[in-house]
Amino acid sequence: MRKHDAGASQLEDFERRSFAADGSEKNVYVAGAGPAVIVMPEMPGISPDVLRFAAWVRDAGFTVYVPSLFGTDGAYPTVEDGAAVMKRACVSAEFRAFAGGGTSPVVTWLRALARLAHDECGGPGVGAVGMCFTGNFALTMTLEPSVVAAVLSQPSLPLDDPAALEMSTEDAEAVKARFASADLRALGLRFEGDRWCTGQRFAAYARLLGERFDERVLSGEVANAEPPPFFRDVVGTPHSVVTAHLVDEEGHPTVQARDAILSYLTERLIPRAR
Repeated sequence: MRKHDAGASQLEDFERRSFAADGSEKNVYVAGAGPAVIVMPEMPGISPDVLRFAAWVRDAGFTVYVPSLFGTDGAYPTVEDGAAVMKRACVSAEFRAFAGGGTSPVVTWLRALARLAHDECGGPGVGAVGMCFTGNFALTMTLEPSVVAAVLSQPSLPLDDPAALEMSTEDAEAVKARFASADLRALGLRFEGDRWCTGQRFAAYARLLGERFDERVLSGEVANAEPPPFFRDVVGTPHSVVTAHLVDEEGHPTVQARDAILSYLTERLIPRAR
């Protein structure tokens, strides 16, 4: 199994910018060249594993934008710090962590970031990759016309209803209509046995999008058995498909899942590959 720091990209490989929109200003880490892909961090923040995935996206021919939404950028959190970040996010006005809350307000800022990224990078549009706490944001970001590729990796919200979607009824209907009119397809990934992202949630996406939701489910037995402490002690289940629970070995199912994401983004965003 990999060590916790093996292959992890460092923040120094990215340009740190500040981006303000909708009354909110956040740091964004940018690297690469080519069409834009927004890689949103999983809970509890932009860990070295998230940066490693972002670097893989960059190296596949994209400009990657990694927004700082919570936690300490570039660090593996302790169990205590990670749990505290999660608690703060659950009560933050920017997020709707529980059923009935509708679409998280932070998505408005993320859509503005997508518009900026498309203006800067051009191409057919922008990709959005969400993970865990941000997983569903990739889907609701498609209400921004520039977003034409959405990857939902282990989407975990709302935390209290495994069969619900973290969006308002109006946004759900608008997303369904956008997928049909623009011929979009979303890619979803999760582990079997993940208590944070269950089969019930993927069934809800399938009801909403039909065949336009492409789900990939990995056996929990292939997950990295030695993740960082937060994922071992707080998450407590195979969960983070292309970050903490990825096994960086050629041909491994989690590496194949990563490659499926890169192939999907290439198909949607790089014209010569379509």
